[in-house]
Amino acid sequence: MSEISTKPYLIRALYEWCADSGYTPQLMVAVDGRTRVPPGFVKDGQIVLNISAGATRNLTLDNEWIQFSARFGGVSHEISVPVDRVAAIFARENGQGLHFEPVDGSEPSPEPGPTDDVPPPPKGRPALKVVK
Repeated sequence: MSEISTKPYLIRALYEWCADSGYTPQLMVAVDGRTRVPPGFVKDGQIVLNISAGATRNLTLDNEWIQFSARFGGVSHEISVPVDRVAAIFARENGQGLHFEPVDGSEPSPEPGPTDDVPPPPKGRPALKVVK
């Protein structure tokens, strides 16, 4: 029997904590070929996403994928993030949250729905950026 990861449960718990505390939950995602995000907003192979109820539509946080619709620059996008690509979840207002160890070489999960071709992320060391 394969071991069930605690990561999706921790992501959901911190999302709930942020919502209950009046904070804005944010995800830092290490973008790869399976990650569907607007490529123009990816910096150094990462993107920070606001996943608050006011910023997303149809948010689902399941054990394999995080999916929702959101607007970037006034244009609606369908976002799909494999849970194993989430590098952190934190409150925008105070930075409290959890950072996760990067997972490389994991078995690819089946992708939900159609995908867009996303260019590979740039090489180099990822950097954390404060988003206001």
